[in-house]
Amino acid sequence: MNNEKKEDWALEQDLKYNRLTAFKLFAMTSSMVISVDELAPFGKTGATALFYLLIAGIAWFIPITQMAGEMASIDGWEKGGIFTWVKGSLGDKTGWTAMFYQWIHITVGMDTMMYVIIGALSITFGTPWFNTTPIVRFILMMVILWGATAIQVIGVRKIGRIAEWLFILGIATPVILLIISFFVYVIQGHPLHMTINWNTVIPHKLNGNTLVAFVPFMLAFCGGEASAPHVKNLDHIKSYSKVMLGLAVTAICFDLLGSMAIGMTVPKDQIENSTGFVYTYCKLLTSIGLPGDLLQKIVGIMLACGIIGELGNWIAGPNQGMYEAAKEGYMPKFFAKTTKHGVPLRIMVLQSSIVTISALLITFTSGADADFAFNVSLAATTAQYLMVYMIMLIAYMVLKRKHEDYHRMYYMSKNPNLNIAIAVLALIITVIAFFVTFVPAQGTPSNLRHVYVWTLIGMCTIVSILPLILYRWHEKWQSQ
Repeated sequence: MNNEKKEDWALEQDLKYNRLTAFKLFAMTSSMVISVDELAPFGKTGATALFYLLIAGIAWFIPITQMAGEMASIDGWEKGGIFTWVKGSLGDKTGWTAMFYQWIHITVGMDTMMYVIIGALSITFGTPWFNTTPIVRFILMMVILWGATAIQVIGVRKIGRIAEWLFILGIATPVILLIISFFVYVIQGHPLHMTINWNTVIPHKLNGNTLVAFVPFMLAFCGGEASAPHVKNLDHIKSYSKVMLGLAVTAICFDLLGSMAIGMTVPKDQIENSTGFVYTYCKLLTSIGLPGDLLQKIVGIMLACGIIGELGNWIAGPNQGMYEAAKEGYMPKFFAKTTKHGVPLRIMVLQSSIVTISALLITFTSGADADFAFNVSLAATTAQYLMVYMIMLIAYMVLKRKHEDYHRMYYMSKNPNLNIAIAVLALIITVIAFFVTFVPAQGTPSNLRHVYVWTLIGMCTIVSILPLILYRWHEKWQSQ
C-alpha cells in the first residue's frame, strides 16, 4: 500500500512539474508547425502558392488536427499520441509502426531545420562558407543538434516556457515584421514580381513540376498532432481541440502572408531555399528606406533562435510517445527509463544519433550545393511523415466505423459518415503527395537527380522495414 501511495505521489509531482496551460501547448505545437523553413520555397513557387496553401490547409491540415483532437480526447487515449490512437483502432503492430514512422521522420526533418539555421547565420556573419563547405556545415549541425538534446533534461514545463519565448522572438516576430514591411513596400509603390489573378493562382497544367511544387506545402502543415502526448499535462484537457483549431488558422495566415511577402518582392531566380527568408529582409527593408544590412543580421540571429526552439520541441514531442512504446516492450527496456522530471533522455540520445548519421549522408553527398541538401531533406521528411498520416487516417476511419461507442470529449462532427468522407479525401491527398515526393525538385542539377531519387527510396525503404524487424522482438522485451 505504501508503494502505491509513493507511485501516486510521484505521478502527482510529475504532472505538477510539467503542467501546461493552453497557450504553452499552443506555443510548443506552433513551433513544430509554424515555421519559416518553407516560406522561401513557397515564395519561389509563385502565385500558385496561394492555391496550394489553401488546399493543404483547409482540405488536409484542419481535418487532420480535428481528428487528432477527437482521438486524443477518448478515455484512455490521452497518453502516447499516434501510437495509442492507431493501436486502439488497428492493433499493436500497426500502432508501433506508425509511432516509429513519426519518431524517425524528424531525424531528417531536423537536418532541414539546421540547414536553415546555418543559412541564416551565414548571412548574419557574412560567412557564406558556413553554407557551402560541407565539413563546416556538418560541425555546426552537430553543435546545434547535441546542444538542443542536452537542454531537454530540464523537463517539459521549462521546455514549454522556452518554446513560448523562442517562438515569439524567432518565428512570430520576424514573420509579422516581414508582413508589415511588405505592406509598406506595396503602399510605397515598389515593383511586384508576382501577378495574382485567376490564371496565375490556379495551376492549369497537371504535370510533374506542378505536383512536386505541392510537396513543401504538405510538410508545412505536418506535426499538429505531435504534441498530443502532452494532453495529460494540460490544465483543462478540453482546450486541446481549441488549441488545434487556432493553430490551423494561424498557420494558414502566417504561411499565406509570409510567402507572398517573399515571392512578390524578390525575383524568383534570386530566392534560395536555405537563405531566402533572411535575404528578403535585407532587400525589402532597404527598399522602404530602413537599414536593411543591419536589421538583416538581427533577424538572422532571431530566426536561428526560433528554429532552435522548434528543433528542441521536435526532440521532446514524439519521444514522449516512443517512451510509452518502450515501456510496453516495443523497444529494449534500456530505453524505458527517464530522468527525475520524466524526460526520456536515452531515447532522445538515440534519435539524435540517427540524425547525425542522416546529416552525414545528406551533407557530404550534396557537396557545396546547400539547396540540394535542403531539398533532399525536405522531400525525405515529407515522404516519411506522410507514411504516418496514411496509417492515422485509416485508423480514424476504422474508429468511426467500429468504435463510435468509445467515450470522448470532442467530435470533429457528430455525423460519422461525414467524418469518414473527410478522412477519405485527406487520405487521397496524402497518397498523391507521397508519390510526388520522389520526383526531383525543380532546379535539381542533372548529375544529382539520380542521387535525389535513390536517396529518398533508400531512406523510405529502411524506415519501412525497421519497425517490422523490431516488432519481432517485442514479446521478449515485454517479458523482461
